[in-house]
This record gives sequence, structure tokens and C-alpha cells, in this order.
Amino acid sequence: MSHPTPAARLATPPPGTRAPELVIATLRGHAGRLAWCALLLIAVAGATGYFYGNLPAPFEDWMLLAAAGALILLGVVLPYLAWLSRTHTITTRRVISRRGMLARSRTELSHARGYTVATRRSVLQRMRGTGTLTLSDGVEAQLELRDVPSAALVGEVLADQVEMNQILAHRDSQGIGQ
Repeated sequence: MSHPTPAARLATPPPGTRAPELVIATLRGHAGRLAWCALLLIAVAGATGYFYGNLPAPFEDWMLLAAAGALILLGVVLPYLAWLSRTHTITTRRVISRRGMLARSRTELSHARGYTVATRRSVLQRMRGTGTLTLSDGVEAQLELRDVPSAALVGEVLADQVEMNQILAHRDSQGIGQ
């Protein structure tokens, strides 16, 4: 069994100096919720190919193409853009949650303030290996990270970051190590 070398461990900053903020992970919700969009795209493409040129008398091909385009826009493109517009970034100092396409909304939660991490996993989330993490500091509104891949691992990382930031904040406030 080998012992970790001192170089393998992250160095803590000297007392009184601020540690640089490093990005640990940038997450999106699991793309499994887009499976219905993919099935809809395949079904619309198949139906359009089958019915193009074979429509009954009152309907024309441009109507079929317009309906197919509207279905793809509403059922595929917009859900994909909504999924793409939600990100969660975990840094060494805070958790940042961003959402929105045109009007952006940003929520931050500092590790140094401390918060609880609650994990909830439905049957479908367990099958996909995801979960919903709820971060609550008891003062502000809860921050919910939905369909996070490897939710247990992300929860452990968040708990470690809270512990490390509180230790550093306590050390700096007490003048320990100076």
C-alpha cells in the first residue's frame, strides 16, 4: 500500500491570503429528459416522409411541412434550448446556478456560510444514475440542482468544500498559523 505524497494533496493557502477560486465542475441536468424529444423528431420525420405527396384532397404538402416544422420547433428545439440554458458550476468558494435563455437568472451559495445537502432520487433517476440535490443554508431560498449526474459524488464534493471553506474561514478569523 502506498502513501500519498505531499505533492498529491492540494496545498492550503497561507493564513491571511485568499485562495484562488478554481472551477471544480460544471454540470447540466441529465440529457435523458430529452429522449422524448428525440423520439418525437424521429416520428415527425417518418410521418412527414410517409405522407409527403400522399395527402387527401383538401390538404397540401406545404401544410404538412408547416405542421412538421411547428412540432419540431415546439417539441424538440425549445426543450433542447431550455436544457442547454441551465448550468450549475461548483467552484472552490461557491455554487453558481444559472438558467434562462433571454433573461438570465443567477443564484449563488457560498461554501463558507455553510449549508445542508439533501439528496432525492426517484426510480427513474436511480435508473439513470442521477439525483436531485437540495442545498439549504436556512436563511435564503433553497437551491435545487435537478437531475445531477452522480448525485452522491457531487453531494460528497459539496460537503467537503463546505468543510474546507469553514476551516479556512475559522483559521483566518482566529489568526491561526500566523
